[in-house]
Amino acid sequence: MLPEPGVAAQRDLAQWAAETILTAYDAYKAAYRAVTRRAPDRFRARDWHAAQADAVERLSLRAEFLDGVIRTLQDGLGPSARDVALWARVKAEYSRAIASRPTSELAQTFYSSVARRVVDVVGVLPGIEFTDSDPIPPAPEGAAVHRTYPPQAHTEDLLRDLLREVPFDVSWADLDRDARIAAAELDSHLRSSDEEPPLDAIEVLRPVFYRNKGAYVVGRLRRGAVNSPLVLAVLHGERGLELDAILFSQTDANIVFSFTRSYFHVDTDRPRDIVAFLHSIMPQKRTSELYISIGHHKHGKTLLYREIKEHLTRSSDRFQDAAGDRGMVMIVFTLPGLDIVFKVIRDRFQFPKSTTRMEVKQKYQLVFRHDRAGRLVDAQEFEHLAFDASRFTPDLLEELRTEASETVRIDGGRVVIEHLYAERRVIPLNLFIRQADEWSARLALLDYGQAIRDLAVTNTFPGDLLLKNFGVTRSGRVVFYDYDELCLVTDVNFRDLPPPRHEEEETAGEPWFYVGEDDVFPEEFIRFLGLPDRLRDAFVAHHATVLTAEFWRGCQARLRAGEISDIFPYRESQRLWHGR
Repeated sequence: MLPEPGVAAQRDLAQWAAETILTAYDAYKAAYRAVTRRAPDRFRARDWHAAQADAVERLSLRAEFLDGVIRTLQDGLGPSARDVALWARVKAEYSRAIASRPTSELAQTFYSSVARRVVDVVGVLPGIEFTDSDPIPPAPEGAAVHRTYPPQAHTEDLLRDLLREVPFDVSWADLDRDARIAAAELDSHLRSSDEEPPLDAIEVLRPVFYRNKGAYVVGRLRRGAVNSPLVLAVLHGERGLELDAILFSQTDANIVFSFTRSYFHVDTDRPRDIVAFLHSIMPQKRTSELYISIGHHKHGKTLLYREIKEHLTRSSDRFQDAAGDRGMVMIVFTLPGLDIVFKVIRDRFQFPKSTTRMEVKQKYQLVFRHDRAGRLVDAQEFEHLAFDASRFTPDLLEELRTEASETVRIDGGRVVIEHLYAERRVIPLNLFIRQADEWSARLALLDYGQAIRDLAVTNTFPGDLLLKNFGVTRSGRVVFYDYDELCLVTDVNFRDLPPPRHEEEETAGEPWFYVGEDDVFPEEFIRFLGLPDRLRDAFVAHHATVLTAEFWRGCQARLRAGEISDIFPYRESQRLWHGR
């Protein structure tokens, strides 16, 4: 209930607001965990369509609870809703209430989202929101988030015991076989790194990491002071559980937890400890990226902003144009020492682009909710940011001022950006091929073709297949990042190119046949992709089918029939083949 009017009620008003926000956070957390906890049941029942629906549902939960509590606060606080002094007291009350909670960092981020929107903050207001200067209370003591397995005389016995204890509640097709094959792989790996100390123990996180059709048991090999990854990929096939892959390298673990993958469903009330464990085996990944990968993308976004500000504080870097061709829809810029690019929508789009600002945002929302299949770069959406104008190069500042005035303004030495997307920086594919040696360029171009295939079977048509719209990650994978023409494969009309009926049609500069708005002719792709002549034959030899309407119509038929394709976050050669 709201306190009675009066000066003495201000303290009670702050307490009421803090309790209202905390109640909303608890309700959100309960709903979030309820959806997350469905993952084992979906995996057990092999109900992949329900698993995909759960992923989409969970992504929308936070906005629903935020909108509700913000309306409650605005109605209840009335004229005081934007009172900064009141919100400083709300923050103090809220801080005391969450001090002993194991998810206090997530509770802080939820509160800050509420406070920023109610007060309408531009930039940062440390007095009313949580920043990196606010300590995160230590998590209460509890059982370790991982189990420990000491070495045994036979690695096969160790892995069998490890896998048997994972609470799948599903029978294994042949656990002895899987343990034997995996043990051979692990023993070979340990022998190949004899310079490291002997194995002290295997430590495995208790929660299982679920995503799409896969369940991942995530652990580490402890060898003295050295920790290295151990990731066990488990599938539920028609005959029962099967171990599909065992991965040991940081590169492999990074790909499993890639920024191009959908978020995991991980049931834990101690995300901070989970992230610390993951960071011990993937030290190259930022903490923000790890929180995002396990489904806490809003807190990850908060940490990403703090990482950007910290980089600006400890460096002299200035925002500058990103490498690559100039964007027709976006102004794309970066900080040289940080592997992030920032995208601001232009006021006007260059010909032949005919999309709108709202449509561009809708494309990014589509990617956010869609299965990214390891080929679509995750983008974090920010609003109301402010940076020192001196940290921008003059050319970039002028471009933002003149070509993105609907989004960017210069305000007293600050650059205020009302809306932008932040993404991991990758090397544009056209630049990579131009600069790389012949073998690396060939591999990248072949993976570009595989990227198109992976996107197609997961119902994603890039729209614009030019090399400049794809990029190469530091692990060498080709990904897509330009979304303004992206659409669902099932929304496109893929047509065969009609043969010319006579010479005049064959030499005509314009089509002699009707072309609808949604018509696409895959046979023409090869003319516009911009493939270097020296690599064109290799691409066609491996990926000629993607240049046919038949391939795309086949994808449509399977998608409309409800088929969900397997896009694994490891190479085909890494799968433990069991006569499949």
